[in-house]
Amino acid sequence: MKRFVHTVLSQRVVFGAGTFAELGDELTRFDGQRALVLSTPDQRLLAQATAAKLGAKAVGVFDRAAMHVPIETVDAARSFARSLGADCVVAVGGGSTIGLAKALALEPGLRVVAVPTTYAGSEMTPIYGITESGAKRTGRDPRVLPSTVIYDPDLTRSLPAATSVMSGINAVAHAAEALYAVDRSPITDLLAQEGIAALARAVPVLARSMADVSAVQEQARVDALYGAWLCGSVLGSVSLALHHKLCHILGGSFDLPHAHTHAIVLPHALAYNAAAAPDAMRKIRRALGGESAAQGAYDLAAGAGLSMAMRDIGFKAEDLDSACRLALEHPYPNPRALEPRAIRQLLQDAFDGVRPVR
Repeated sequence: MKRFVHTVLSQRVVFGAGTFAELGDELTRFDGQRALVLSTPDQRLLAQATAAKLGAKAVGVFDRAAMHVPIETVDAARSFARSLGADCVVAVGGGSTIGLAKALALEPGLRVVAVPTTYAGSEMTPIYGITESGAKRTGRDPRVLPSTVIYDPDLTRSLPAATSVMSGINAVAHAAEALYAVDRSPITDLLAQEGIAALARAVPVLARSMADVSAVQEQARVDALYGAWLCGSVLGSVSLALHHKLCHILGGSFDLPHAHTHAIVLPHALAYNAAAAPDAMRKIRRALGGESAAQGAYDLAAGAGLSMAMRDIGFKAEDLDSACRLALEHPYPNPRALEPRAIRQLLQDAFDGVRPVR
């Protein structure tokens, strides 16, 4: 076994059906007395219910979390938190809400309890992103890690089937790239493979109507949250590569929907790196099933009913060259060197929605 370094990130995870009821106890553990509850506009009712559950420990609700964490939203949330004298935040929702909470953890330095209702996995990483002037700035800082994460599968019952699928594939992307990251370890490899396999089991079931309350569907929700936890943990321990770089560009600079963009780009990023990372591709293929890692990722998403073409989610053909140029601007670790013509073809394939040939 080769020498490796594995950093363990310090967080408390509470996992299981009904654990949302323990939210107040989790605030008490670090003496949180004045919690600001964060959500997107669509999740306001859940945020209000959360504030009601906390009683005197909640000082307000901020329901303006938005995709890609716009700096304007961050500034408004910071000002609101200061005006209320908040000493912590409770983020109820997906990656957009948890991303906003991370910005408040950076400044003014509020502690975070995350209650994920999707499978984005952001709650398990020290990675943050803020979009300003059409560009998404990302970074790593241990301060943004939530102190506690509450995974309650009961809270995912109202998640639309399409959102469940997109969010689940987004989580798969975290673990897939971790398997060929320059700083991976045997520990991250194990977590990544287990996380991908759990989501590969769950996604086809979650693609059915959210009205399905069968035992099989309930188990799929548990598997998906479990997989998201593992995939997010892995992403927080390794460097990002081509896939995430492209998705940050497409989201931050072209305002494409985050999770759906990940689902579309992943098969093509895997195909690009296939020859340069054969061991990683074998592990991904085994976890996903299929003839290859790239085809397995494509078939998982397409088989669950997702459109696999960027042109269908608002990307314009005339922006392909610009996206390619941005992808090549700043060097970053990737198994295969960044080749302009090949990156341009990758983006074209994702735009057209073609299935990888290998």
